[in-house]
Amino acid sequence: MRIEDTAAVVTGGASGLGWAVAERIVARGGRAVILDVQEEAGHAAALKIGATFVKCDVSAEAQVDEAMARARQTMGRINLLVNCAGIVGAGKLLGRDGPMAGAFFEKVVRVNLIGTFLCDKAAAAVMRDNAPNADGERGLLIHTASVAAYEGQIGQVAYAATKAGIVGMTLPIARELAGAGIRCVSIAPGIFMTPMLASLSKEIQDSLGAQVPFPPRLGRPEEFAQLVQSIIEIPTLNGEVIRLDGAIRMQPR
Repeated sequence: MRIEDTAAVVTGGASGLGWAVAERIVARGGRAVILDVQEEAGHAAALKIGATFVKCDVSAEAQVDEAMARARQTMGRINLLVNCAGIVGAGKLLGRDGPMAGAFFEKVVRVNLIGTFLCDKAAAAVMRDNAPNADGERGLLIHTASVAAYEGQIGQVAYAATKAGIVGMTLPIARELAGAGIRCVSIAPGIFMTPMLASLSKEIQDSLGAQVPFPPRLGRPEEFAQLVQSIIEIPTLNGEVIRLDGAIRMQPR
């Protein structure tokens, strides 16, 4: 698949990794629909890069289905989904105020893991109707996992569980959808310059970046987007989880 031929849905596209992906796709001739709960930021981001914004809570099945239908109507088809929507969900199993509330854990699971699943199935249902390209490909699903899936730190019990779930469903989805010509690949980023990290002091940012073996800095959203483009363009990348982390292995805290 060529990036200029993509009709993409990018969740969490109002900022951070998702915005960088949408910006790269449109800049290289593709089309993109941004899904996000941040309405004002989403409209502004879409206007800036020439994309379309649709407000959507990825944890709500009806909203996801409606958003995918609107995206298909807007672009005529969907052949790429990049799942970047998610929440941090930091908290200890046994915190200062007592055990973690089940409702808190469930919320993180609903947004990060179930949200990815809901978007996957809705997009795949549209993709299977696409005419195949020369390789027989009809579409591509990309997940955003995390190195926390492998080395979850103290305070990441909910977050790490969701990212491990995303890793775990990558290969089964790729195998199931292979017959339809739809690929599934996950990216597991390390420490990246996201809006949350950008709000921290330069001293803290430098301290976090210094933990990365090489290059000793925070990852850049455009590097994430560059990897997305490579996945788009290399059809044999399928059923795989790619760490994008500068060789970091997270410590317990």
